[in-house]
Amino acid sequence: MNSETLDRLAIRDVIENWAVWRDARLWDRFRTVWQGEGRMMATWFQGTADEFIKVSQEGYDKGVRILHFLGGMSIDIAGNRAISQTKMTISQRGAVEGVICDVVCTGRFYDFLEKKDGRWGIVLRQPIYEKDRLDPIDPSATLKLDQTLLMQFPEGYRHLAYMQARIGYNVKKDMPGLDGPELEALYTRGKAWLTGNPL
Repeated sequence: MNSETLDRLAIRDVIENWAVWRDARLWDRFRTVWQGEGRMMATWFQGTADEFIKVSQEGYDKGVRILHFLGGMSIDIAGNRAISQTKMTISQRGAVEGVICDVVCTGRFYDFLEKKDGRWGIVLRQPIYEKDRLDPIDPSATLKLDQTLLMQFPEGYRHLAYMQARIGYNVKKDMPGLDGPELEALYTRGKAWLTGNPL
């Protein structure tokens, strides 16, 4: 195999391991997918990889259940830098207005990666939130959402944000979605990263 093929396989390995090890709470292994400090951006958290590990375990201990599933992937490589985009779903189960519900958000993981000392790792993960829905586990349950709260959040992750806000998270309201200036700004950052500019 040529070097580009090996790099693509290594990057795919990093991305797939992120989802498996994070959801399995295999934190020592999960830490290895990041490069240096590495940063995670999410609706409910923004910070370093180590901070993300800490708050993820704390959330699990409090009953927060967030899982990830991956789909197709696109990878652009420029020397020791890369941008990968991976189709994904985020699912979370919890009580919403007293009713146990599942929320599912579909989007992409947009990852800034770098190869150092022969190893690829994530420098920044920025999810793109494209659409979501919320469903009671019991289909006969009656669920009434606070429309004022719901409409405070962007369309792409409105229901996910609602659930997270109701359990006490401070949800970021300007994450990239299916379109719009936040998405275009992210694409611009990605192109700059591949040409050697700092984040």
